[in-house]
Amino acid sequence: MENTVKKSSENPPNPEVVPAEGPKTFSLEVLRIIKDAQQQHGLRHGDYQRYRGYCSRRVRRLRKVLKLPQCDKRHYKKKDVAVVHLTGARADVRYLHIPLMMAERAWAYAMQLRQEANTEPRKKFHLVGKLRKACLYALQLQDLLTSECCDARTRWEIEAYNAWLHGTLHFELSLWKNAMENLKRAQLVYQNLGEALPEEEQALYKAKEDELTPSIRYCAYNIGEGASMDDLLELRAQGFLENLESLATQVKTQSTEALQTTEWRGRKMGVRPEKARLFLLSVQDLEKSIEKAKSIQAKIEILETVIMDCKDAITAVKEEIKQDPKLRASSAGGQIVGIHFLLSYLMYIRLMRTLERNMLLVKQAKMSLEDGSTSEGGGKKVRPQDMTRLYEIILQNVTELQQLTGMEDDGEYQEEIRALSTTFRAFRCYYIALTLVAMKRWKEAVALYERSTNYARDALKSSPKAFNLAEELRQLIKTIEGCKFSAHAYSVLEDDASDDASAIFGRAQKSSKPLYERLSEYKEDATLHSKNPNVFKITPDMEAIPCKPLFFDLALNFIEFPSLEDKVESPGGKKQAAGISGFVKGFLGWGGANK
Repeated sequence: MENTVKKSSENPPNPEVVPAEGPKTFSLEVLRIIKDAQQQHGLRHGDYQRYRGYCSRRVRRLRKVLKLPQCDKRHYKKKDVAVVHLTGARADVRYLHIPLMMAERAWAYAMQLRQEANTEPRKKFHLVGKLRKACLYALQLQDLLTSECCDARTRWEIEAYNAWLHGTLHFELSLWKNAMENLKRAQLVYQNLGEALPEEEQALYKAKEDELTPSIRYCAYNIGEGASMDDLLELRAQGFLENLESLATQVKTQSTEALQTTEWRGRKMGVRPEKARLFLLSVQDLEKSIEKAKSIQAKIEILETVIMDCKDAITAVKEEIKQDPKLRASSAGGQIVGIHFLLSYLMYIRLMRTLERNMLLVKQAKMSLEDGSTSEGGGKKVRPQDMTRLYEIILQNVTELQQLTGMEDDGEYQEEIRALSTTFRAFRCYYIALTLVAMKRWKEAVALYERSTNYARDALKSSPKAFNLAEELRQLIKTIEGCKFSAHAYSVLEDDASDDASAIFGRAQKSSKPLYERLSEYKEDATLHSKNPNVFKITPDMEAIPCKPLFFDLALNFIEFPSLEDKVESPGGKKQAAGISGFVKGFLGWGGANK
């Protein structure tokens, strides 16, 4: 008698459920759900009993929440999940979790019995019965897909799960050909799903595919030579591989639509978090919105809103990395996967939009500086120091762009950011020079003008693509040429004004300062050739210093001591009367006897 599993018949629909007008489309990532549950509830250590208990509690909670109990206080009435539950007004994807968890519970019980069958061989029969029950629940889950309420990925996930359970059952029954057929079917589905999904999800399906390989090889060994090729030809004759390729294309299309796959610097990545996907969709028309803005202040407000949305998207991606232990481990190990590259891309957008906002602030401040008026929003008059501060903030953003994760080895990217850094350094040096000019520090200002010119020429050679600053750099070089000569002229005039009148007529200048105090100044001093040159003061000037006092207790001379006349004896050998107090003491006998 051949050991097979028959499909369960559909249960009659629940009359209490009212069908909805528009059925929902559900997505169930079967492999990820069961793997996460297994790793968190015992299977990390091979504790199948603990995992079985978790599945039982999970089914009980699901039935309670979805109001699908199977018993009351006295009676038991079986209620399976039907198609109508997925198409009614209260349709919920959690209805699919019930048969999935029941199948997992039966499979976990079977694996527990396999461990115990090493010492108790009779439990082998119990093991087979539990695997049959797991396959029965898997068939119930597959029957729910006839309602067209699930997407292509869910169908193939359940198809692979069902084939894997049947292959496991046939493996235990030593039906090698059926076992190999089902296991090979599951392996092909997982292989095609892994190729169709984004990079960060491929590792899970690749691991499952490798897990099935030893069992398939063992089945092929028991069948004999040529088993693998015959099995593939049979699958192709059934049209399974062609259907798998077509539905894998649908999965790829749906995953692209659902995850909004984006590309940056020649690398594609899936955008899984909802906030990140919505943000990337919103910034597609950002340039048009900025162009339509009438004033600089309006453009700044638009960019600030985008920056805040970008920060929320970055927070969502970081939370997903934190919740997934595999992504967290890869981040700690320095491995860059798709979601980490997505995080770098979002941070790049935030920093570039921040740079754009700061450049608008610089433009606004330049207009105020040239007009000599206040800023557009009111406030204090703009000074060169304020411009220097703005460029300092811009250079901090450029430094963060250089340090983005995963971009350290991208030479082209680093060259672009280096050109931006050189450009902004040229402008910063220019405004620092203006600040020094206002302080009449001409020599330092000329040096910074020269450095700004060098930075500007280096930036023009690199030809930065961002912000189109080439024309501004050329204009800066022209402006610096005039400013440099002007600062040099002011420096010469200031030196001439400080000279003595004798230097104007060509006579030697006599200075009262010694030579060691004016080494940085060149002045002709005829006294240096005389017998008493004014080079250094050998005898220092007298300075008043506090003198150390001989005695510190000066208050003793001003203390008045009390009178001691009543304590001193009289010349007759007797003490003087102490007054009325002494009389009272003697009268009452308190004074004591005279000795």
